[in-house]
Amino acid sequence: MACSFRTLARLLGVAVSGLGLSLAALAQDMSQQELEDWFNDDTSARIAAVNTGELVFLATPPAKPVHHHHNILTVDDRTLASGWAELRQCHGNLDRVFATQIVFRPERVRNLVILSREGIGQAWVEGATVQLRDIGPNARICLRLQSQVLMPNADGTYHVNSGPFMRRFLDGYYPMHVTMEVRLRTRHLRFLDITPASQQGFQVRVTAHQVRFDTWFEGRLQTLIRFTRVGTPPG
Repeated sequence: MACSFRTLARLLGVAVSGLGLSLAALAQDMSQQELEDWFNDDTSARIAAVNTGELVFLATPPAKPVHHHHNILTVDDRTLASGWAELRQCHGNLDRVFATQIVFRPERVRNLVILSREGIGQAWVEGATVQLRDIGPNARICLRLQSQVLMPNADGTYHVNSGPFMRRFLDGYYPMHVTMEVRLRTRHLRFLDITPASQQGFQVRVTAHQVRFDTWFEGRLQTLIRFTRVGTPPG
């Protein structure tokens, strides 16, 4: 899933990108004084507590709401032929900043539209990006697009590769919530496996028509879902 989330705000020192979602954002509810204290604070206790990128699944969700990235990907017979699938993507609990942008890889996205938004002063599509201004509390935006995400493998299987998902601020990585649903609207694909495997903090649910994971984590998360082909689709 070729998407990144970049924050354009004063005092923001990083902008990360990649496949899936990358989030570089100011912490919610941080005042100007708190930001200055953050920059000036180099105590060993703070440094020791910062996640520097190592993936850590959280058994218990954080006490405060954090960015929730939710994808619903619908795969049908046409997707098997072309790799293109419908993607509905929502971002909730956005960090309160003046300006952000959601950036997709141009060669892997088409028909990008905004379905809804709340708590956001302005939002518009610009090429393969969605531009956001004046992000308020409890902000949320939902999009619909076509994304080229289903890829064939040499052994005859297929995969959907997502990530790296991350929420990064200055020198560390902070909690994030990601939900991914792959809905199978074809009889010609069957779930094979997923990486990482289901575990505490990374819950996976598989049925004949859907693969879903829900996770709370810190660091960088990349996922790989593999499918086997069953029979020959029409056409």
